[in-house]
Amino acid sequence: MFPVQRGNVRLSNLQTLNGTLYVAEHGCKWRGLPPRFGRWHTVYTRMNRWDTRGVLDRIFEHLQREQLVRVRLEVVGTDGTIVKVHPDGTGARKKTGRKRSESLGLDGPPRFIWVPRMHAPR
Repeated sequence: MFPVQRGNVRLSNLQTLNGTLYVAEHGCKWRGLPPRFGRWHTVYTRMNRWDTRGVLDRIFEHLQREQLVRVRLEVVGTDGTIVKVHPDGTGARKKTGRKRSESLGLDGPPRFIWVPRMHAPR
């Protein structure tokens, strides 16, 4: 069921599968993978490649068919992120009326316009 390993491979397919199952079972981050499973990045990269190519699906289907493993998928998602939003971004009613200032000059057009200018090199 595993793909053929080519080249100088230090990590066996079984170690990769065990590392993947460890992360799935314990819910730890990839960086928290114990060293006995190999480098976490190697395990993650190979697992990701297997998932893309459908290798993991074939392995688990075969193991369930032989009744060696029972896999029950449970998905629970929580998000503890807190983001403070400005009151204008919450859908609150916006103030539409403008307050008139006491001096009419402040409400009129701007008194100056800033225009950037290029100076000739010296």
